[in-house]
Amino acid sequence: MAERPDHLRGKVLVVTGAASGFGRELARLAGGRGARVVLVDLPGAPLEKTEAELRTGGAEVFAIAADVTSLPQMRAMAAGALARFGVIDVLVNNAGTMPLAFFADHEKAADAWDRCIEVNFKGVLHGIAAVHDTMIARGRGHVVNVSSIYGNHPNAGSGVYAATKAAVNVLSETLRIESQGRIKVTIVRPTGVPTTGLGQSVVNGGAIVGILGHHGESFMKNIAGYFGGTLEPEQGDPDSIRYWAIRPEELASQILYAIDQPWGVSISDLTVRASGEEFVL
Repeated sequence: MAERPDHLRGKVLVVTGAASGFGRELARLAGGRGARVVLVDLPGAPLEKTEAELRTGGAEVFAIAADVTSLPQMRAMAAGALARFGVIDVLVNNAGTMPLAFFADHEKAADAWDRCIEVNFKGVLHGIAAVHDTMIARGRGHVVNVSSIYGNHPNAGSGVYAATKAAVNVLSETLRIESQGRIKVTIVRPTGVPTTGLGQSVVNGGAIVGILGHHGESFMKNIAGYFGGTLEPEQGDPDSIRYWAIRPEELASQILYAIDQPWGVSISDLTVRASGEEFVL
C-alpha cells in the first residue's frame, strides 16, 4: 500500500493562544510534524518559553506577541508572519476563555463575560479579518475555528460562553459560504479536556450542571479521581471503551488530521469525544 501523502509538512500554521494549554500542545505537535508554526499570544515569559522549547525540539517556530481582541495587533501579526514565511496556510483561532456562570451571578461575572465576548467572538473575527485578504489573493487557505460543544445548544450555566461559541459557528459557516474554493473552514467543537487550563476561567463551578444532565454526581466523583489519580484503569486507557476524558494531544492530533488533507478536501466540522465521557450536549 502506498504511503499516505503528507499535507502538513512545510505548511505555515498561525496558532492563537499558543503559549499555554491546548494551543501550546497543538503548536508542539504541528512543529514536530514539520509544519512552520507562528505562535501568537500575549507578550510575556510564557510565549518566550514556548518558543524556546519548541525550537529546542527542532521545530521551525516564530513567536509574535499580539492580543486577539485588538484588530490592529492581529493585522500586524499577520504582516509579521508573511514577512517571515511569505505565506499563511492555516490560521487556528484557538484563544479562548470559559467564564461559566448563571445569570444570577451577573455582578461578579460581568468583567469575565465582557472579556469572553472580546476574546471568544471578536478575537475570532479579528483573526479571520487579519488573514482573509492574503488567503483570498493567493486562492487558498484554511481557517480552523475552535468552538465548543457548548455552542450546540443553550443550557443553564453557560449563557454568555455558549453564545460566543454559537456565534463562532455562524461566523465559520458564513466564511465557508463566502469563500468556497479559496478558503477551507473547519469548526472544532471540543468536548471536555480537563488539563487545558480552561477551567480556571469558570466563575461559578456549579454552572457546569447544564452540560452534565443526570450525570452530575458521577462526574464529580470521576473528576476528583481524574486529578487525584484514582480513576479506574479502564477510564484512563484510550484503548478502552470506558475512556473518560480526552487529553489535549489526542484532540490536537485530530485537528492536525483535518489540516493534513489535500487542498480540495475539507473536514468542515470536528467533534472529538472520549467514548466514556458524561457530557450530554
